[in-house]
Amino acid sequence: MLIRSRRSWEMAERDATPEPVYRDRRRLVQAMAAGPILLPSLAGALLGGGPARAAEDDPSARMYPAMRNLRYRLDRPVTDEKQATTYINFYEFGSHKSVAGPAQALKIRPWTVTFDGMVEKEKTVDIDDLLGAMKPEERLYRHRCVEAWSMAVPWTGFPMQDLVAYARPLSGAKYVVMQTFKDPAMAPGQKQFWYPWPYVEGLTMAEATNELALMGTGLYGKPLPRQNGAPLRLVVPWKYGFKSIKSIVRFTFTDKRPVSFWEKIQAAEYGFWANVNPEVDHPRWSQATEEVLGMGKRVPTLLYNGYADQVAGLYKGMEGEKLFM
Repeated sequence: MLIRSRRSWEMAERDATPEPVYRDRRRLVQAMAAGPILLPSLAGALLGGGPARAAEDDPSARMYPAMRNLRYRLDRPVTDEKQATTYINFYEFGSHKSVAGPAQALKIRPWTVTFDGMVEKEKTVDIDDLLGAMKPEERLYRHRCVEAWSMAVPWTGFPMQDLVAYARPLSGAKYVVMQTFKDPAMAPGQKQFWYPWPYVEGLTMAEATNELALMGTGLYGKPLPRQNGAPLRLVVPWKYGFKSIKSIVRFTFTDKRPVSFWEKIQAAEYGFWANVNPEVDHPRWSQATEEVLGMGKRVPTLLYNGYADQVAGLYKGMEGEKLFM
């Protein structure tokens, strides 16, 4: 007899999904029998909270909504879509939370992604060709910002380990370095010369191929909004949010540990690892609790953001490293 043990951060899907959304998903499935003529409008009405993005604007819209992977659940309700898409950081468009408007200037097509460094063959591919080679799924994840706020997010994407396999790195590669675009004319925040543009982040190969590491392409059953990192971003839920780089254009495989964007600015506050730990404070504030968007209260922060069962083993024998900064 197969007995499945619920993970420490899991709850039943009926509790993770607000009841109206749950019922609307059921209605959508039932409505599929109505045929392809009615389905697009029903999907937009039931799941989207508004009109779908035009096909000429984002050709990947046909991929959504994707099937939810029930292995990845939550211990709290999903954050309201409006909050998750407006209370954000995207320094390329400004060092404030009101960047959703300015970020609409982000041109998401044409968009190419380069794979280089220690790979069998360097290549640059169109984003839609890359997405077409992957199998999208939806996952419910916690998201914990280093600023001590958090949200619960229904991401759509594909496992990063599939992207690594697609890139075909050499056996000597130890890290994958990710880089966002650089276009100050489009993104005025990049005119701020005191920042080391473009935004760069990195993971070890073991982190990149961990089951939780996700390449995000969608949100709330639709393509990623520009302000949330369209068309391709990283999602690593056991780390502070600044590790989850947005709008990626390059993956470089290397045997040298990179110095990431915030690490270059202030290494004493933002290190390479940035794993969530309530017992290791930021130099300027406590990390013991977090403000959950929409809940109006603070809750205790969990080690590795509640994902210790899946990722703690990645860091065994690394006691000398500053894993939680």
